[in-house]
Amino acid sequence: MNGRPTLLAAAALTFVAALSLSACGSGDDNSKGNDKIAGADVGNEKSASPSASPPDSAGRPEIKLPSDVKDTFTPEGTGDPVKDAVLRDNAEMIRAMDAAIVAGDPKLPALGFYTEGEAAAAAHEWVKGYVDDGLTITGTVRYFDRNVQVKSRDSATIGYCADETKGYDKVIKTSKLKGTKASKDSYVAYTGQMRLNKDGIWELTKITSTRGAAACQP
Repeated sequence: MNGRPTLLAAAALTFVAALSLSACGSGDDNSKGNDKIAGADVGNEKSASPSASPPDSAGRPEIKLPSDVKDTFTPEGTGDPVKDAVLRDNAEMIRAMDAAIVAGDPKLPALGFYTEGEAAAAAHEWVKGYVDDGLTITGTVRYFDRNVQVKSRDSATIGYCADETKGYDKVIKTSKLKGTKASKDSYVAYTGQMRLNKDGIWELTKITSTRGAAACQP
């Protein structure tokens, strides 16, 4: 989707800048998650297929994407149940964002399920931008170098990179693809804050993004 600004960067909100971009791909780990944390028991589950995620006892919505819209995530897990829970809910948030764009619905319940506060407001504006511009998405985006730092029982930070070289915006009326030429700007670094809510869901609350970040270049 390299034809538009980076995710959430277009919204005029004050985002957190607590982590440096070196978190993308960093092996540093300052975790404090030694206690069992709600939501951690689902961290090792995988979706039944690349295009659909099953609901579960925590009330997570089923997210369905068309066959031409795919996301891949590396790593999917770390072996640590708390970090894996954060990684899972972060991946589902990204898939929910895609589903909202495909549906042309900034208020898609699945998107609100995984976002809160500033991140929820910015996600709404991001999807609305696609709707207003008459765009949808197609192709595959690769999310890699995903790194979690657990700060407390209900707080974590996450950093990751996105490779959009095979993901594109598409004009709905003409099916014309935009942003098909790969460049350094096809790679985006993300840093976000996650909060564990009362239902055991790790919600995204704040995020920063930098297109063309050196840490994410191949």
